[in-house]
Amino acid sequence: MTTQPPVAPKHPTTRQFHGRTFVDNYEWLRDKKSPETLAYLNAENDYTAAKTAHLEQMTENIFQEIKSRVKETDMSVPTRRGGYWYYGRSEEGKNYGYSCRIPVAEGSDPWAAPTIPEEGSPAGEQIILDANALAEGHEFFSIGAASVSDSGRYLAYSVDYAGDERFSLSIRDLETGQLLEDRLEGIFYGATWVGDSFIFYSTVDDAWRPDTVWRHKVGTPQSADVAVFREEDQHFNVSIGGSRSDKYLFIGVGSKITSEMWVLEQDNPEGEFRSLWERKTGVEYDVDHAVVAGRDYWVVTHNATGPNFEVGYTGVDKQAPLTQLEVLLPHRDNVRVEGVDTYRDQIVASYRRDGIGRAAVMRLGDAGFGEFSELTFNEELYSVAVGGNPEWDAPVLRVSYVSYIQPAQLFDYRVDTGAYTLLKEQEVPGGYDKEEYVAYRLWATAADGTEIPISVVHRADLDRTRPQPLLLYGYGSYESSMDPGFSVTRLSLMDRGMIYAVAHVRGGGEMGRKWYDEGKLLQKKNTFTDFIAVADELIASGVSTPEHMVAEGGSAGGMLMGAVANMAPDRFRAIQAVVPFVDPLTSILMPELPLTVTEWEEWGDPYHDSQVYDYMESYSPYENVEAKDYPDILAITSLNDTRVLYVEPAKWIAKLRATATGGEFLLKTEMVAGHGGVSGRYDKWRQGAFEYAWTINKATSLER
Repeated sequence: MTTQPPVAPKHPTTRQFHGRTFVDNYEWLRDKKSPETLAYLNAENDYTAAKTAHLEQMTENIFQEIKSRVKETDMSVPTRRGGYWYYGRSEEGKNYGYSCRIPVAEGSDPWAAPTIPEEGSPAGEQIILDANALAEGHEFFSIGAASVSDSGRYLAYSVDYAGDERFSLSIRDLETGQLLEDRLEGIFYGATWVGDSFIFYSTVDDAWRPDTVWRHKVGTPQSADVAVFREEDQHFNVSIGGSRSDKYLFIGVGSKITSEMWVLEQDNPEGEFRSLWERKTGVEYDVDHAVVAGRDYWVVTHNATGPNFEVGYTGVDKQAPLTQLEVLLPHRDNVRVEGVDTYRDQIVASYRRDGIGRAAVMRLGDAGFGEFSELTFNEELYSVAVGGNPEWDAPVLRVSYVSYIQPAQLFDYRVDTGAYTLLKEQEVPGGYDKEEYVAYRLWATAADGTEIPISVVHRADLDRTRPQPLLLYGYGSYESSMDPGFSVTRLSLMDRGMIYAVAHVRGGGEMGRKWYDEGKLLQKKNTFTDFIAVADELIASGVSTPEHMVAEGGSAGGMLMGAVANMAPDRFRAIQAVVPFVDPLTSILMPELPLTVTEWEEWGDPYHDSQVYDYMESYSPYENVEAKDYPDILAITSLNDTRVLYVEPAKWIAKLRATATGGEFLLKTEMVAGHGGVSGRYDKWRQGAFEYAWTINKATSLER
């Protein structure tokens, strides 16, 4: 192939902080409206298309495999709210779904979900939102809110047609089908109804930080909306929501390490919010409302008594300090409590032990609070969640279960009997036998002796007597846990003889708050060295080889990819970085950029602290590119991404190509998309097929 890679011209700019100087040759790419920038990005897209043209057939094959394994005409299990059952429906050939509802039938079990026919419409079905119609004529489409008012009469929904996560909200009268005159522009995700008359929503500041909560009265212009809360401290975001009991509104104010909750009775929506516990640096808490033996309580998840959090309660009328709450779920060194959900007759707790997320249920009664009973399952690696339960007085809970080899299942769990009823299992058309695949855990030892868990999944008939091609995935930031999940796309990878592995590195949340703390701020390098230790273990134990191993990560995980490319380029045949945060120091030094100030508690504040500056400079992928051989790298980004700007991977690829002595470097920019990439399920499947085709080709071929 004679195609020559684009060469980004060098227009040096100088950055000076704390007496340190850095010359940046490619910062000019930040101007997304510049014809020179757009021409360069398009040239990179053309080059990537040319260099991957030989993958077109494999991409098409994988796309067709994905498509054949997805039940295109399908629906969700109905969820009851008020007098209706709500569900989603998809149709073959349509990119987006339909939101529907039917009335709760008289004389039936009010908590038994009705069976919805796959073809045709059930009696009384109402399509309340047709996303295909809304998306028509637009290259990109995303929904930010779809919220029905308390009575069921009105639907508030918001849309984004650019990918920049700024939404426009409309209100539809579901009785008449007509849109109201109300239009709310430039809002953030979500919309919270109070009755049929008020909507609470949030907006962002210039740095894309949700900073203000607004009250909108239906039937009035947006100019008349009232700012009920504004957070001036740039470290904090705000959010708004209601209790399941429909008695309280909560405004959540949170930074990475500190939180505060404000409350208002829903029967007084034009009243003043009040703080429950004033913020204290390093103390995080979340609140729900419970009624036990006729008395109102706050049920609080907090870390005031230990880093792994505990759950306590106090009377709404006699509120105790956080450190003096009555304890429902105590702090434990080996259990990370993640939160609770309260209902009229039970409380559900979510927590993490031994790297696995778990759930437990407590029944409530006239005698008061009871004891938590954990829901148990048979697999070693799985994910369980209790969610999709909007009704306060429901005697059943929806429980979802999934693993690497078990397609997603949804159960009704009867709290009084402990009985499970399977409502739906993800269908894999064409046949799927989970016995043909295996999933298990391995461990790697980090440089400081810490044991790092590795999740591994592959075909059961794979020859394990010799090394095999492997995709190693990692993230490792924000205390986010990479939990087990089923993927039909991944079947195309494994059926071609590849192993899929996840490195649960520090900076994530799999093993508790300490696990997170040891992978952030001035300990961030543990994330990178943990990932390298996992690769070394897989190589040393004969699972794979550097010639057959591909690494993948996205967003903050993309920074992980950039760091290990610099630190251990010989461990990997190739690296795929999706919307990668590879120029972190430049971004974190710009308080005006989206998310920057709020991120100082995650990465450190190099703007004011020279020690943090030096530490981040020492691992920044972009700034540490060297004249040496690198793995082949594919970077994927989106022009309208507001979370990780396209300029970061663009600069990174330009510098790699100008500096490295070996390696092929490709950049693919979606010109109308955001942080989540392309919209529409078929486009997403095709993008996933392309990414896996590239990975499979690299892992199974030794050609450079």
